[in-house]
Amino acid sequence: MSQLTARQLDILSLIHHWMRTEGRPPTRSEIAAAFGFKSPNSAEQHLKALERKGALTLSPGRSRGIQLDEQALLSLQMESPPPVSPLNLPVIGRVAAGMPILAQEHIDMFYQVDPHLFRPAANYLLRVQGQSMRDAGILSHDLLAVHQTHRVNQGQIVVVRIEEEVTVKRFHGINDNHLHLSPDNPEFDPMVLDLSRQQVVIEGVVVGVIRNYTETS
Repeated sequence: MSQLTARQLDILSLIHHWMRTEGRPPTRSEIAAAFGFKSPNSAEQHLKALERKGALTLSPGRSRGIQLDEQALLSLQMESPPPVSPLNLPVIGRVAAGMPILAQEHIDMFYQVDPHLFRPAANYLLRVQGQSMRDAGILSHDLLAVHQTHRVNQGQIVVVRIEEEVTVKRFHGINDNHLHLSPDNPEFDPMVLDLSRQQVVIEGVVVGVIRNYTETS
């Protein structure tokens, strides 16, 4: 394996971290978001450079088709502690209908965080509007760390896209094709969504909160 640059080592460390914590490698979009690249194509170019140096193998046509070379994997496992670069998580503001939540148009800025701060790993930060989750310690203007997944458990706080809106609520399951959500504030009503009539997507689960006290005071 050829000698790697510091950035290439950081990318390998990120891939290794994902494989240990998520059981799968990141996509090009997730790598781009972590390092603040302008597009997934930039991540692809870095991956191809790593492949040319023998550090990994790419599987064409597969978004997560990344396999670390045994020598690269061994060197990463032997590092104690491994070098850790801060993640550049995208901060999501308003979300347009019909577009992926991590579309470039939705990203207001990037925010650097320690990659070990949230478990499971956060994929993006969502800016909170409103007080419906006040009693869960989530206030307006907070940044919610969100782990992107469609699989959530009873009682978890989730990010849900409903038609053209994105809301944060507590998940209470799906019964008779109806999704049940509740606020953590008695001033707001629970939500029951008819999945046969409304376009509803669970975008992720909340894994942490970042607060700027100058905005909430």
